[in-house]
Amino acid sequence: MKHETVQSYYGEVLQSSGDLQTNACCTPGEMPAHLKAVLSRLHDEVLARYYGCGLIAPQALEGMRILDLGCGAGRDVYALSAMVGEHGAVVGVDMTPAQLDVARRYRAFHAEAFGYAESNVAFLDGLIEDLDALDLEPGSFDIIVSNCVLNLATDKPAVLRGAQRLLKPGGEMYFSDVYADRRIPAALAEDEVLYGECLSGALYWNDFLSMARAAGFVEPRRVEHRPLTIENPDLEAKVAPIRFISATYRLFNLAGLDPACEDYGQAVIYKGTVPQAPQVLVLDDHHVIETGKVFPVCGNTWRMLAETRFAPHFEFIGDFATHFGIFEGCGGDSPFNGLGARAAASPGGGCC
Repeated sequence: MKHETVQSYYGEVLQSSGDLQTNACCTPGEMPAHLKAVLSRLHDEVLARYYGCGLIAPQALEGMRILDLGCGAGRDVYALSAMVGEHGAVVGVDMTPAQLDVARRYRAFHAEAFGYAESNVAFLDGLIEDLDALDLEPGSFDIIVSNCVLNLATDKPAVLRGAQRLLKPGGEMYFSDVYADRRIPAALAEDEVLYGECLSGALYWNDFLSMARAAGFVEPRRVEHRPLTIENPDLEAKVAPIRFISATYRLFNLAGLDPACEDYGQAVIYKGTVPQAPQVLVLDDHHVIETGKVFPVCGNTWRMLAETRFAPHFEFIGDFATHFGIFEGCGGDSPFNGLGARAAASPGGGCC
């Protein structure tokens, strides 16, 4: 699918989120209270031109430098702008001029809304498949986010490689996207509406995991997922029997992680100091860590906490001196296991 097709769909065909024909590019209504409060301060036009499938607001953002791939009209950029604070920064990249025009129009509006002396956001016109062409310093971002855009990319491995190059050591890519339970047939991938609706460009979930590992993100962690029901009979009939989910993953830029979850007898204790998470910190869908409780972890999870921005919020028990074999309870699983076309998603186990 050509870039021009996507630009036309998001710049001309869609004038607001109400023009979408499916629920694939829609974020579910439930969200944390603090995020609702931030969104309530954004300009109405920025909110109206939002097309995303998840919440890309990870924890501990104060002072962070963030890059948003496929930022569109800037809803997530401005929300993150409020959360990183005046000393943080957010850069958005998009290839659709009509979307960027909306985003740039409200820089001063949001700086005033957040009480900043000047805007802490910037918007760049470019392709997320060619991040090397942009004036961005390698290893200069703490976090890279993306909201339902990877499926629209024509070269998905290039996006992941570019993201890994721009992240600091210990940084992470935290993003939501649409995945399929099998590879999409070529004929469907040529359907402009299905592609624009984030369906026919969706990756087979297992191909995504392989791409992420090849790009240097050794152990992708799934944070949450939910089924997509499409709710458009004509388009649903076109893609049947393919099933789709929206899933949020976090990919840590940590060199030398184990290919599997290995047991070194380690544990962590969460201090309860991450803002908006005083009782529980959710690292991913199988690491829900209660404050004050000794929580056994594999070596990879230890490093995801000890060598990232989360380190000040934890106490660490043990080291890597002794290996005890595979970490019990870990093992890859499909997010589609036990998931009917309209069933509710349930968190999976395993450290993959």
